[in-house]
Amino acid sequence: MSPHAVEDDGRGRAQQQGGHDDDGGQDDEDDDPDVQDVLGERHFHGDLADGVHAASLCNTQQRGCHRWALCHLRPGWTETCPRSQKVDSHYCPSCLENMPSAEAKLKKNRCANCFDCPGCMHTLSTRATSISTQLPDDPAKTAVKKAYYLACGFCRWTSRDVGMADKSVASGGWQEPDHPHTQRMNKLIEYYQQLAQKEKVERDRKKLARRRNYMPLAFSDKYGLGTRLQRPRAGTTITALAGLSLKEGEDQKEIKIEPAQAVDEVEPLPEDYYTRPVNLTEVTTLQQRLLQPDFQPICASQLYPRHKHLLIKRSLRCRQCEHNLSKPEFNPTSIKFKIQLVAVNYIPEVRIMSIPNLRYMKESQVLLTLTNPVENLTHVTLLECEEGDPDDTNSTAKVSVPPTELVLAGKDAAAEYDELAEPQDFPDDPDVVAFRKANKVGVFIKVTPQREEGDVTVCFKLKHDFKNLAAPIRPVEEADPGAEVSWLTQHVELSLGPLLP
Repeated sequence: MSPHAVEDDGRGRAQQQGGHDDDGGQDDEDDDPDVQDVLGERHFHGDLADGVHAASLCNTQQRGCHRWALCHLRPGWTETCPRSQKVDSHYCPSCLENMPSAEAKLKKNRCANCFDCPGCMHTLSTRATSISTQLPDDPAKTAVKKAYYLACGFCRWTSRDVGMADKSVASGGWQEPDHPHTQRMNKLIEYYQQLAQKEKVERDRKKLARRRNYMPLAFSDKYGLGTRLQRPRAGTTITALAGLSLKEGEDQKEIKIEPAQAVDEVEPLPEDYYTRPVNLTEVTTLQQRLLQPDFQPICASQLYPRHKHLLIKRSLRCRQCEHNLSKPEFNPTSIKFKIQLVAVNYIPEVRIMSIPNLRYMKESQVLLTLTNPVENLTHVTLLECEEGDPDDTNSTAKVSVPPTELVLAGKDAAAEYDELAEPQDFPDDPDVVAFRKANKVGVFIKVTPQREEGDVTVCFKLKHDFKNLAAPIRPVEEADPGAEVSWLTQHVELSLGPLLP
């Protein structure tokens, strides 16, 4: 999950019980399609670790369990709840300066002080150098001053390569190339903005005209319109009242634009265009041209630095129960979350620790590790897939899992650094449990490949108890400790690698 104007997708989002967020923001409906979900059973697939795939198989689509959230209207984890997204803040990934949405829109979602290299798209750094200049009072004497320029530490591109003048200050003031069609584009934007304003005024006028027979007198008195309605003049309609809202549009000067003219003659190509040898080091790539669509430079000498795109921090909310599913910290320097109800923080993590030599129709013992991500005890049971299981489609080997229930200790961040901490005593079977350390347990499973070639893939079910910490708080006399604990089943696929001859 990566950060990501570009999503910070971090993007797991932290969640908080019953978190409501009533401040303003931009809400967008998530495009995730509804998926059919079996109550109490989820599938996971998606590189949780070495060779372990965990994914949600919904309508033949594989989705990672980082997309599952805890919805108050559905038991267990689900991906089907309709979600709305809200942009919390915009920030620059380089200088970490945050700004409100209005300012980011004004700056076209770009940072004013940070630049990207036009050649390799890495962040440019400001370099300082000393130059000698003549004193205006005495030309015979020189003074040493500092000059600043932009440079890329990867491809060695500098602002001097395109003739950009050095600056006397380290921040701001870098010249930008002028586009020949800037005035024309601004004129078109102003024209269509005025056209949209006129259409909006016309719609408002029609709405007001339709409601003139149903406008109550109390409503009109509230806005100072009672006198006009009580004493109508001959020939005066309710549309005259709309002039109060149209005054702003009437005062605006009408903008006229000249229509574009088609030309029959175009500028001819240079005479040596087809005979001149091409130097590929001086020709820009397609990606470099698309990064600057307003100029689309052809030569490397036309590459100018571009302002860095802003990133966003966004929060997710269920549109049915109105609870926050994900809400990050507002500070761009913080990677923590205020609210985090994503499945990867609650489902036991499965990893492959060691794989023996796998041979056809020979039983081998594989060591797995189960890690408890929550602070309370978690009971886990591994189950084999039943015959005819629709999820068991990729299995190429027979797996034998331990029949006993495994207890995972709660996660304790302080215990990881305390070497003198006494381990908890659990009645473990040495034939099943290889080791136990803090909230991690090593478990043996037996695998028998059923195919003579190809990669070995095994499937089984991971059943564990889950305590809904986000359940609504109830009075003590009404609380039922057993009602908050539910058992969930996950579908696990392990890719163990190729067979040995």
